[in-house]
Parts: sequence; C-alpha cells; structure tokens
Amino acid sequence: MSIESSTTKSAAPGLREAKKRETRQAISDHATRLFIERGFERTTIAEIADAARVAKKTVTNYFPRKEDLALDHQDAFVASLARHLADREPGESALAALRRAFLAAVAAQDPIAGFAGPSFTRMIAESPALTACLRGLHDQREEALAAALAEATGAAPDAIAPRTAAALIGGVHRVLFRRIQDLTLAGRDNAEIAALLEPEAVQAFALLEPALADYARA
Repeated sequence: MSIESSTTKSAAPGLREAKKRETRQAISDHATRLFIERGFERTTIAEIADAARVAKKTVTNYFPRKEDLALDHQDAFVASLARHLADREPGESALAALRRAFLAAVAAQDPIAGFAGPSFTRMIAESPALTACLRGLHDQREEALAAALAEATGAAPDAIAPRTAAALIGGVHRVLFRRIQDLTLAGRDNAEIAALLEPEAVQAFALLEPALADYARA
C-alpha cells in the first residue's frame, strides 16, 4: 500500500466526523433561530429540516427529541457539578470547590450557568415544554452530583448524606440560575447581571457553610 493511499484512508474518518459536526451545528443553529423567531411549540421538525437543507430523518438522527434541538448542551450541564467536584483542590471541600467554580462561571458569563442572553432566555421562559425540560436537567445534575459525592466520601450510592448535600448545593444553583434568567428578562445585560450576582452567590453559598463546610474534603 502506498503512503498516499494510506494517508487518504486514515484521514477519511476525520473528514467524516468533521462533516457530521458541521451538519449537527447547522441544524442546531437553524433550530435555535426558528425557535426564537416563532416560538418552540410553533416550530416543526420539518421546518427545521427545510431551513438546514437536510432530510427530516437527519434532524431526528442527530436530535432524537425536539427539546434536544433547543437545549443542545444538556450533557455538559448535567455533568457540570460532578465535574467541578472532581476538580477540587487538595484540602478543598465540596462546597468550597463548587462555590469557586460557580463564581468563575459568573465572571466568565458562562451560558451553562445561565448567561444565555435575552432572546434565548425568553424562548425558554415562554415554552412550557422547555421549562419542564430544564427542570428535569436540574434534577439530573443533582443526581449526578449525589453519585459523585457518594463516591468521593465512600458512602453507599443511596446514602442520605450525599443525597442531602447534593440537594442543598443543587438548590443554590437552581436559585442562582433562575436569578440570572429573571435579571436577563428584566433587561439587564450580562455584565450587570454578573456584578449583581457575585455578592448574592457568596451570600447564598454561605448559608450552607454550617452544614457542609467540611464535607467531602479532597
């Protein structure tokens, strides 16, 4: 086999994967645009397929549920708290690590933390289906954190302590996420929201200190 043919064959899978990523992103971009313009419930999969110039089946192959088209960073959102726990520094508690990560996300105006902009935030707020889906994602994120806390502390998967700690920490994240949404819908820009949210986040996490200051130290 020649070097040229070997190189071509080895490059082909990479080109195919790049093409798939491009197609997926194009579908997602067109879907988001249509959802914002028309509303989530009023936009059909067929309209999204037409806009992206692909078959309807192609859309559903990439995005099995319609909600997946609007909330296409679900995996990163669900895994975020458990990932921040895993990244805690030596001697750092779970609460301290997750507070540090959240404050960094606020400073970066991270969309995963809720800084999605007015159009996207309004799209979610006006859609019962997306609002329900987002609640479910918060639940899944909390469950993932509980599992990670159980593993970090050597507790049983169904032990009450990691589940309670995850509920408390997850609850603060829910409140702050909603706060970002409310401020966005009230017309505040991301920089204003970040400035307002930093001291509020510090106060919210401080309420958990008496119970969780030493929990799950690395």
